[in-house]
Amino acid sequence: MTKNKAILVDVKRCIGCQACEQACEQAHGFPVEHPAGLSDKALTFVDQKGAKFVRRMCMHCEEPACASACLVGALHKTPEGPVAYDASKCMGCRYCMIACPQSVPKYQWTKLAPYMKKCDMCYDRVKEGKPTVCAEACPTGATTFGDRDELIKEAWNRIRTEGDYVPRIYGTEEFGGTSVLYISDVPFEQLGFVMPPLGNEPLPVLSAAALNESPTVVLVGGSMLSALYWITKRRKDVAAAEKFGKFEGKGK
Repeated sequence: MTKNKAILVDVKRCIGCQACEQACEQAHGFPVEHPAGLSDKALTFVDQKGAKFVRRMCMHCEEPACASACLVGALHKTPEGPVAYDASKCMGCRYCMIACPQSVPKYQWTKLAPYMKKCDMCYDRVKEGKPTVCAEACPTGATTFGDRDELIKEAWNRIRTEGDYVPRIYGTEEFGGTSVLYISDVPFEQLGFVMPPLGNEPLPVLSAAALNESPTVVLVGGSMLSALYWITKRRKDVAAAEKFGKFEGKGK
């Protein structure tokens, strides 16, 4: 049985060195830089809140709203924990951007053939039993990778033994639970964390209830988006064919 993996981020231990950023950028082929926030060239970044440094990234929800909103299955929760993304299925509807309560998915607006981008929790590495590159690069233990249950035990151990932590693990219950967990010695509200407006109910449960109230809209919208997907895919195929001079209609 596959154990659910997770990342534990300890705000108290983070020194803002940005080693996690650089490791992520190198692993995903982005130019090494220090982004001011999540963009189509950054999957994670270190945000400074007063004297504290906070990593921002996809939370990899246990029941992800982005995957629930995706009509073509481009996003899905894996047995290992990461919420993975399959660009070959994406039709660019950007519903995931609207659905995510953390505003994590970003669209490559500057690309001719844009795709959605977000942290995939190094899914290819995780499948091979390796840690995420950000956890491997962290010099202070502020980012730790492992079994989710074990990381929760470790988090509570730090909270109990060191005393100055807020007695709470952000991510154990928020939005139905996440695979990225946080502990901090400063209240999470002061660090800009999103607090669920409707309790800890998984967002797909709430969205499903809303969708049940408007089946006609959903059916019509689904048909329209299916057509949009075909058009988008056709354009990509034509662009690729023209690039290699193989499109029959080229030059006509």
